[in-house]
Amino acid sequence: MLGLVENHSLTHSMPRAAAFFDLDKTVIAKSSTLTFSKSFYQGGLINRRAVLRTAYTQFVFLAGGADHDQMERMRAYLSALCRGWNVEQVKELVAETLHDLIDPIIYDEAASLIEEHHTAGRDVVIVSTSGAEVVEPIGELLGADRVVATRMVVGDDGCFTGEVEYYAYGPTKAEAVEELARSEGYDLSRCYAYSDSATDVPMLSTVGHPYAVNPDRALRREAIAREWPILDFSKPVRLKQRLPHLSAPSRPAVAAAVALGAAAATAGLVWYASRRRAAAPAV
Repeated sequence: MLGLVENHSLTHSMPRAAAFFDLDKTVIAKSSTLTFSKSFYQGGLINRRAVLRTAYTQFVFLAGGADHDQMERMRAYLSALCRGWNVEQVKELVAETLHDLIDPIIYDEAASLIEEHHTAGRDVVIVSTSGAEVVEPIGELLGADRVVATRMVVGDDGCFTGEVEYYAYGPTKAEAVEELARSEGYDLSRCYAYSDSATDVPMLSTVGHPYAVNPDRALRREAIAREWPILDFSKPVRLKQRLPHLSAPSRPAVAAAVALGAAAATAGLVWYASRRRAAAPAV
């Protein structure tokens, strides 16, 4: 299942285009999930030791990005950490601190691109490995039309089980983009994609206009080899200062969650499971 946001006012009479944005270090200057660690501590979800560990993980992430193995370790750690968390409490904590934590770290350059794509009539889609409970409110803050994010399994008690339902990572992101193109009528040759990580090369390769943003070393090499444009974002700014209308978006960015289709979700889960088997017993 993918977390998507529908805008039913848009027509489907002609080929459309979209701009697909990775989130962490592409639109915002930090890891979206790790940024909320202090809020989760204050809400009683994690202890001080976990806060220190997430702070260190954030430092490593910012210093040099994260390769596949590091991302897998981060996924395994966060999945175990959130086991037993009440989903509604998580959503409330994110909502209460969203503007204070996320608004100041949105890149000015990314905000400008979002504005330009909307002005040009393109949808804006956030495609992130972070959890939907974090990514969907950020998508709403940015005025995104749709969101694709990782989803955790929720038990009958309303708490996370620690298992992953859908992992929006690597090739699975590319599959989500392709499925959206089919369902929404996007012409991928006219679409744009932005990311900082080499793990998103599959997603970048699906569109006609890929951009490497603050790329890690592996993506920089790939971008140079493929002659993809490289962008450097370095100026975080509050949306209400840079783009006042985006601080209270008119688009119903998290109005509804719908399925992309069983094929895309199943493909993502199969890929995720195969990666876990290949990585055992480290993960």
